[in-house]
Amino acid sequence: MISPFRMMAVLRKELLQLKRDRMTFGMIVMIPIIQLLLFGYAIETNLRHIPAALVDQAQSGLSRALVQMVEATQIVDFTERHMTAEAAERAIRAGHVRAAFVIPEDLAGRLVRSPAVGMDPPPATDAQVSRPVAQWIVDGSDTTIGAALKSLRNMPLTELFRRPQNMSVPTFEVALFYNPEQRTEVNIVPGLVGIILTMTMVLFTSAAIVRESEHGNMEMLINTPVRPVELMLGKIVPFLGIGLIQACLILGLGRAIFGVAIVGSLWLLLWGGLLFIAASLSLGLVISTIAKTQLQAMQMTFFIVLPSILLSGFMFPYEGMPVPAQWLANALPVTHFLRLIRGVVLRDAGLAEIGPQMLWLACFAAIGLGIASLRFRKRLD
Repeated sequence: MISPFRMMAVLRKELLQLKRDRMTFGMIVMIPIIQLLLFGYAIETNLRHIPAALVDQAQSGLSRALVQMVEATQIVDFTERHMTAEAAERAIRAGHVRAAFVIPEDLAGRLVRSPAVGMDPPPATDAQVSRPVAQWIVDGSDTTIGAALKSLRNMPLTELFRRPQNMSVPTFEVALFYNPEQRTEVNIVPGLVGIILTMTMVLFTSAAIVRESEHGNMEMLINTPVRPVELMLGKIVPFLGIGLIQACLILGLGRAIFGVAIVGSLWLLLWGGLLFIAASLSLGLVISTIAKTQLQAMQMTFFIVLPSILLSGFMFPYEGMPVPAQWLANALPVTHFLRLIRGVVLRDAGLAEIGPQMLWLACFAAIGLGIASLRFRKRLD
């Protein structure tokens, strides 16, 4: 027979234990708050202010009026200006911008200005009017970015035409680079490498030090001549190979099943992957020196994994987030790795383009390893 008194005793014991476990109690309160802020404030699917480059070969009052009309849509912000389309393409490959707006020299022949803009140009022929006004060069590897820029293809420019606009001809030509078919898996497969490595590498090492205490091995480690930094390196080195195996498995299956080929340097991809794995492992070690139990370590890992999935640009474009959310995203190693791996795999980015991301990951790994070693030394004291 069930006794309500014994059941209430167990209930009271669980409530007292929860009250003493501040980490679990904090998770109960913070998880809903973080999810609410991320989904309600940071995640934005209606893209605005996409960084773009401007190539104005016309250099006229008409071209400036056209640029103002495009900026008025708030879909793009022209953050760079280049003299040639080739220079703009290099900026896209480096990841500095996501698109380039190329205005041709014969803009006046494609558009007939109204008197309010300036002096009338010579009358345009039917062949000139039937051509697109300008061209968009778009990083199509992200289908969301591509769809946002494609929405400008038939942008009305009636006030710039003297004669009725030919609606059968698109206003702008849109060239999608790196993923012209707009296949979602082209963008997802490289991103999965970063997300899966974050989940596994941080989880593997977040309980590394805690596990030693729970298994009774801490006293043995204290009595050995192993230095803290040597212990930390010994903890993470075996997982470097495991992380590389996971990355090769994902990219290999992505090539075999979805046809996502690696167009860049395998050596750059290898070194970039090693740096990211080291950064993730060092972050896990820091968590391990803070947590008191393996359960707390797993709970703290969740705080890293959730923002990594939502803010890194894996699911939602980085450009669509508000500035504070972008600051938080830039503090996550996976954000920099996604830029690196997508740059190498999809855009054939070189060392000059992905060098800053590799340097950031190397610094993060070194700092994380140093913090974990210092905190472990304090625990020995």
